[in-house]
Formats: sequence, structure tokens, C-alpha cells
Amino acid sequence: MGLFGFFSKEKKETLDKGLSKTKEGVFSKLARVVAGKSKVDDDILDDLEEVLITSDVGVETTLRIIERIEKRVERDKYISTGELKGMLREEIAALLTENDNETEGEFTVPESKRPYVIMVVGVNGVGKTTTIGKLAYQYKKNGNKVYLGAADTFRAAAVEQLVIWGERVGVPVVKQKMGADPASVAFDTLSSAKANDADVVIIDTAGRLHNKISLMNELSKIKKVMDKVILGAPHEVLLVLDGSTGQNAFEQAKQFTAATEVNALAITKLDGTAKGGVVIGISDQFKTPVKYIGLGEGMEDLQVFHRKEFVDSLFGDE
Repeated sequence: MGLFGFFSKEKKETLDKGLSKTKEGVFSKLARVVAGKSKVDDDILDDLEEVLITSDVGVETTLRIIERIEKRVERDKYISTGELKGMLREEIAALLTENDNETEGEFTVPESKRPYVIMVVGVNGVGKTTTIGKLAYQYKKNGNKVYLGAADTFRAAAVEQLVIWGERVGVPVVKQKMGADPASVAFDTLSSAKANDADVVIIDTAGRLHNKISLMNELSKIKKVMDKVILGAPHEVLLVLDGSTGQNAFEQAKQFTAATEVNALAITKLDGTAKGGVVIGISDQFKTPVKYIGLGEGMEDLQVFHRKEFVDSLFGDE
């Protein structure tokens, strides 16, 4: 199988199920491309290019993959259509390796960064608050003391949803009145977490894609206030993207990476969509590691992203 010891059978089953529609979409198209042909030629590569683009891998990443395969075909002179799946597997794994985070543990906290502060950004509707709740659950399950900060003060529903998750998981949520300064909420949250020896702090932020300048200013202010309470905070700026939106996720990634220093990605709602190729394209184009993937509604369905397991699931274990 080639799976890591900590990657359990249950997690593998969740991953396989979550990626089933993407796998079905890609390989049913691929089967039609190679039907009745024995050798990989220019026509097959053109069709493969279309398969990858329509699977939301993205144009730039698709062209990189096709270019690599073209070089191999040119070098080896004869590549059978039966070898094409293996070549695709290798090239996708190579792209993901460049931004791989497999050296990190499962929801662990660096000893030198306690409390470990995560600022979560992303537009409304991508599963941001749900992701925060699932993160809190996983960190607490791993023995960590977790605090949540409701710094999306512009939507009552956002604060209410975070409070519900806090009660569900059993972790405190720091909040203020509607319309309060988000940076003030972040200050209170980090101060409380620090005073109570918390291990992890997760801060929700407003999910508005207003103009880039005001977004940048708002997030910068929150970050500066955090750094005053805990030096170096936030340690992680996590951008949450909805994988089922395909190319819209690329656009959101572009907006937020331009507005703030995103250093980790969570791609949600991969279950039930054939657009899982977006994980490959976004990781490749933005050079930011995909740290988490969402594969369902359950508490356990947020997984740390591991490149090898993702590729194994997408292509089938070999």
C-alpha cells in the first residue's frame, strides 16, 4: 500500500470515498481518450490536456504536466497508452512534492510556538467556520487546549455558528458585540489564551471579498495586534477554499494571497464533486502548501493533506 503508519484504514476509506467522483470523472474521460489506440501520440496528448483542464487542474498546471509527458514520449520514442496512467501519476506526485507538508504531524503544535495562533481567512460559504470547528475538535482530541476567537463581527450568523461549534467541541469562544473591531476581538482572544496556558488559538475573520486594499488593511491590523500579544503571531494564515467551485477557488486564492501572507491552504467540500483536480492546480500555481482537505460533514472528515495518500487514492494503490 505504501501508506504511512499513522494514516489509518478509516482515513484512507474517507479519502477514497471523498475523491471517488473526481477519480471517476478523470479516468472515464481518460479511457475514452485512449480507446482503440496503442501508442501515445499528439492527438492523445491534446485530448489529455482537455481532460485535465475540464477536471479543474487549471490551464497552467495542465500545460506543465503535458510538457513533461511530451518530453518523456520524445525521449523514449514509444510510450504505450497503458503507461499513460502511470506517467500521469508520477508527474502529479512530482508537482505536489514541491509544496509537500508531510514532515508535519497530525494536528500537532510546535513546542516553541505555544499558543500556536492560526488566523483563518476566506469568503463566506466556503466552509470556513465549519473548518475552524473541525480543527478545534482535532487539536483538542490530540490533547491540546484550544481557544476560538469570533473576529468576523460583521455577520451575526458567523458569531453564532462559531459559538455553536465551541459548545459542540467543548472549547471557549471569545466574542464581542456585533460590529466590534475585529482586531479588538483578536487581542482579547490571544490575551485570554495566553493567560490560561492555551496550546492553540484559532481566529475567524470576515469572509468579505471587498476591494483588495481594505481587505489588506483589515487583515494587517489584526495581525499587528496579535503580534503585540504573542510575538510572531499569527504563526499560520490559513486560507479556506471550496473545492467544488473549481476555477472560482483559483480566483479567491489569487485575491487572498495578494492581500495577506497566506502560508497554508484548506480545500473543503471535495466529497461529492468531480473537481478535486483543483487541489493539484492550486498547490502548483500558488506555491502554498495544501495543509488540510475536507471530505465530508463529519468531525473526522477534515484530514491533514498528505501528497502520497492523495495520489494513491486518486490513481489507486500500486
